[in-house]
Amino acid sequence: MQEYHDREWGVPVHDDRRHFEFLLLEGAQAGLSWSTILRKRMGYARAFAQFDPARVARFDHARRSRLAQNPDIVRHRPKVEAAVSNARAFLAIQREFGSFDRYVWRFVGGQPLANRWGSPIEVPVRTPESDALSEDLRRRGFGFVGSTIVYAYMQAVGLVDDHLVGCFRHRERTGRTHPSTSERPAPALD
Repeated sequence: MQEYHDREWGVPVHDDRRHFEFLLLEGAQAGLSWSTILRKRMGYARAFAQFDPARVARFDHARRSRLAQNPDIVRHRPKVEAAVSNARAFLAIQREFGSFDRYVWRFVGGQPLANRWGSPIEVPVRTPESDALSEDLRRRGFGFVGSTIVYAYMQAVGLVDDHLVGCFRHRERTGRTHPSTSERPAPALD
């Protein structure tokens, strides 16, 4: 968790495969802890063709059935089915906008929304931007993309920067001096 927080969470993503990866993982996380999903991340990469949406979109019924029995991922048939249908919808967005990245960054005006939260209780679980993106994704045929899931995705891929003001990652963004390792926060994903 600490390494994920320190190196990935909130870093702006501009790679479509990474966008697909985080959409898939955040959807899988629904109702579970993020640490569970991080432990299964490599299993997800193997099971879902290294997060290649074009390959996942072609998964047939037999492949989806095997995935629903795969102990390396969350064995939840609706989440597996949604991952495949989401891959198809993802490809449609790529065709329409040239890339998923171009599509999704429009929801935050092309720049990360940089927040200044002092405490984890201040961080919202959804916002008007996540509501709008969630609604548009659902309209386009995506599943497991409720506003709370979408907000977690937005945080993960850096559309939103919710590192707390006391976090070294927030201080890096604002230009303040990097603290020593002992000053780093506990691995709570801010």
